[in-house]
Amino acid sequence: MVLGPDTKLKDLLAAYPFLKEFLIGYNPHFKALDNPLLWKTVGRFATLSKAAVMGGAKLPDFLAALAAEIERRTGARPAVEGEGQPAASREETLKGIIRDLHASENVAAAKERFRELIKDVAPWEIGKMEQSLMKEGLPESEVKRLCSVHVEVFKESLDQKAVPGLPAGHPVHTLMRENREAERIAADLEAIADPKLETARVSELLGRLAEIDRHYLRKENQLFPVLETKGVAGPSKVMWAVHDDIRILLKDARIAAAEEKLTADRLRFLAAQVHDMVYKEEHILFPMALELLTEEDWGKVAAGEEEIGFAWGLAPEQPWRPAGTGAPAEYLARHAGSISLDTGSLTAEQINLMLTHLPVDLSFVNENDEVLYYSATPERIFPRSPGVIGRRVQNCHPPKSVANVERILAEFKAGTKDTAEFWIQMRGKFLHIRYFAVRDPEGKYRGCLEVSQDVTAIRALDGERRLLDWDK
Repeated sequence: MVLGPDTKLKDLLAAYPFLKEFLIGYNPHFKALDNPLLWKTVGRFATLSKAAVMGGAKLPDFLAALAAEIERRTGARPAVEGEGQPAASREETLKGIIRDLHASENVAAAKERFRELIKDVAPWEIGKMEQSLMKEGLPESEVKRLCSVHVEVFKESLDQKAVPGLPAGHPVHTLMRENREAERIAADLEAIADPKLETARVSELLGRLAEIDRHYLRKENQLFPVLETKGVAGPSKVMWAVHDDIRILLKDARIAAAEEKLTADRLRFLAAQVHDMVYKEEHILFPMALELLTEEDWGKVAAGEEEIGFAWGLAPEQPWRPAGTGAPAEYLARHAGSISLDTGSLTAEQINLMLTHLPVDLSFVNENDEVLYYSATPERIFPRSPGVIGRRVQNCHPPKSVANVERILAEFKAGTKDTAEFWIQMRGKFLHIRYFAVRDPEGKYRGCLEVSQDVTAIRALDGERRLLDWDK
């Protein structure tokens, strides 16, 4: 066996079982090798490159230590990539696949050329490769355009690498339960031969499918932020953009159905997009996340799920907590004691109560573009969850909106603008959205305050009301 960055940990331990004890002694983090659940998930795809990161060691030193221990126990030192001969990087080869694919879009040629390589590709490697390509300048829109083709190239490998079993209540377990319902609804839509002859049935199914938005919102607001802390942002942005495409397809389909203009081809295309997203989640996103995130990280993902809600009422079947911990960390800790303000003093509890009783939604971003606060009102206009706290505000918006966000912040920081204002109509409501530059007494920019309000009833006011009308 040749030891290298892409050598699978499971293959290494199968060849040299005594290394398990050595690794546990090498770094306490390797005690996870004794955890059956982690071994079935992370251990299935972990490479020595990933293991080196886990053990806090430089990869060359880690490989050398393993080779030395094997030599000590067996009398023969295995070959190590980089010792005397350069080895091609799997990631670079994968990136080469995609560069060729983007140049020609010849899926058959790419599959044939790299058939031997892709049979051992771990799902998370695709996400890592796509992020690397985006860092090198490949536009996010281009990655999104061909992301389904990427999956097709790797599908022979990925079909064997779906997510293994997880305990009930784990965030991925819940997401996969929702996927099974999404697949059932999509299959029912595909089976409709002529939507114009089954308008009631189509409307009902499209209404049920709309629940998938909660599924996507939990990914966007809970899972993606934690992945960003591991340096994985590119694949999340691409997937978010595809979420938005599905949302638009669904919205247009519901309008067309109401006008009796919906065709079977449009229904099948929508259903195919839903099926594709399920496949990408369970063969790429979830295995990649299980490879990268710790138990504590999954606790953070779980912490805000209830605030967003669950599609089709499929709440976790039982509570789940990270191994060896209590409840997930609280994101919005309340501080006891009185806080002196310019015109009085309030406790943290009183400030929190006041902010959550205002008839507006508030969000505050500091001067570093980090989300520090949102008002957890009973019925927020736009969903928020604790997963956004500490996240860069640019990553809290769909890719198509980021340019506007950055322009507003740039003008606020430059001092050329103090407000930005929008109004939209959504779900029968007239919404007023305002952004305010927050400056200290010296005029220094300290952040941005977002204020959103449903002004439907306010716009409808007429005449005057000078007397209390409670008794009417």
